[in-house]
Amino acid sequence: MTLNKKTIYLALFGMLATGATNAVQLLDPPSAPKITDITVFVAKKVVTMDPSLPTATAVAVADGKILSVGTLEDLKPWTSKYPTTINRQFANQVIYPGFVEAHAHPLLGAIFLGFPLLTPSPVPSPWGQGFPGVPNFQAAMNQLKQYSESIQDPNKILIAWGYDEKAMGSMPDRKLLDGISATRPIAIWNDSGHNMYVNSGLLKAYGITPDTVKGVPGVGIDKDGQLNGQFIDMAAMEYLMGFIGKEIFNPNTLPRAIMFSNDLMQQHGVTTSGDMALGAIDIDVELEANKAFTSSKNTSIRIVEVAYGDPFVKKYGDQAPQKVADLSKLNTDRQIFQGVKFFSDAGFLPETMYMNAPGYTDGHLGSSTYKSAQEFAATMKPWWDAGFHIHIHSNGDGGNQNSLNALQLLQDSKPRFDHRYTIEHFGVPTTAMVMKVKSLGAVVSANITYMSERADLEAPGIGVDRASYVTRIGNLMRSGIVTAIHSDYPAAMFSPDPLGEAGAAVTRLSAGTGSKQWAPAEALPVSEALKMITINAAYTLGVEDKVGTIEAGKYADFTVLGDDPQTVPATKIKDVPIVATVLGGRVIPVSETKKPRPLN
Repeated sequence: MTLNKKTIYLALFGMLATGATNAVQLLDPPSAPKITDITVFVAKKVVTMDPSLPTATAVAVADGKILSVGTLEDLKPWTSKYPTTINRQFANQVIYPGFVEAHAHPLLGAIFLGFPLLTPSPVPSPWGQGFPGVPNFQAAMNQLKQYSESIQDPNKILIAWGYDEKAMGSMPDRKLLDGISATRPIAIWNDSGHNMYVNSGLLKAYGITPDTVKGVPGVGIDKDGQLNGQFIDMAAMEYLMGFIGKEIFNPNTLPRAIMFSNDLMQQHGVTTSGDMALGAIDIDVELEANKAFTSSKNTSIRIVEVAYGDPFVKKYGDQAPQKVADLSKLNTDRQIFQGVKFFSDAGFLPETMYMNAPGYTDGHLGSSTYKSAQEFAATMKPWWDAGFHIHIHSNGDGGNQNSLNALQLLQDSKPRFDHRYTIEHFGVPTTAMVMKVKSLGAVVSANITYMSERADLEAPGIGVDRASYVTRIGNLMRSGIVTAIHSDYPAAMFSPDPLGEAGAAVTRLSAGTGSKQWAPAEALPVSEALKMITINAAYTLGVEDKVGTIEAGKYADFTVLGDDPQTVPATKIKDVPIVATVLGGRVIPVSETKKPRPLN
């Protein structure tokens, strides 16, 4: 082979681009689109989130994608050449890019909210009256007893979801639940999705004993050496799912659950959502369910599927990275497989996240998934070396420290540019950790509901200071770190609500206290908060080339609002009406999703 400059450059480029999923590849030039007709959406204002052209009044759409943005006059180079329809139905409204829910669980969330509920807060329904909530522990136990007594078959399992340990002031155990029934299998799932509490009936039904759980972290044992019914955090939950997972994915109720989640998201203006734990319960069933979700003409959300690494490793061993990489062959315009997720520590809501000194006010430190950053980095290294976009569930300052130290070890072993390592939640970081995020080139998807929905509940356990500045999004923004905000639907907030999230980021007011402003120095300008639910959120999911701004070539995904969040009082941002969404040029009025519809 003759070695010329072109050959050498291509060889070097190939060496730099090594990696299974995020590698840069030499692509053939795209073919010219076949434009047959154009639809132009006219609005009072189009807010593009594109800093070069921040506002407009018209958007031209062809074949599901944005053709051009500007005024009607600006669009004439296109509209003068092709048949054009002017759509003025939003002439008095404001159009934004379709909102992006950076971290949610659309499939699992719908299933969770379809169970009998024990949530302390009301849970909305897209189709009418929701669940009112249970105000205290005794009310929760009374509600659970009613659920059990309403089931005629004494052997049928009862799974209730949404129990909040902090709000209820108690962590259930086997003996407590035996008071409801010692024979019917009963499981209470907490609102973070990380913990489950079961009775003797469930343990007996599935043959779970102290011997069968040996070596499984997080399974509670009482002073007599018996199971206490507590399954705490992901390893214990994964073990339990091996028995009850089939009870969760009910083929008879799954289509309705999918539509529940879709319609709830649509009514909050979401057009793209992350699915942040693909495979957490059953890889194959979830893949089929998400295929149905994203191929239905009645659904209206694009899903970015992020694989949960551990279940794939358990199923496929060393072949797991390749199996996840191969999922990209299933990509469509509605379903995009992108990245892998790991857990650094436990949950924020139940105060099991891993904290450094001084820890919690009662003296405990919480739970870390890995013994050290070295062990964490070793687990992720095959995925890092393969070029994956890695997402890290990371909450306590101890968990965040391990997440960042593991990234440094990975970078030291194999430097990568634009690795997009995403710290998910970033619950209680220090100022030094924000600096390290920047120096290592990571990005953050912050759970703003930790402040807006939880600060008053968590302050007694972690202190007022740390409860106030959770997520530190103001510090992240000022440091130039790409940051998104999310709800982690269905945890904490029980619905994906990007405008509510943005409003909380601006006001720093929590739902629990109403007038108390938590760490006002962390408050954001409205424009920055809106970036965190549009282009920044798209960036943390790795789809910023497809959604997040109203820009030529991207999907024609819009959220239509009754007012502009940038011009209303900050406390009213959450109340700006969602009029409709537009997905690939298809208009979906909110009124269309107010009643149940078939999946297909």
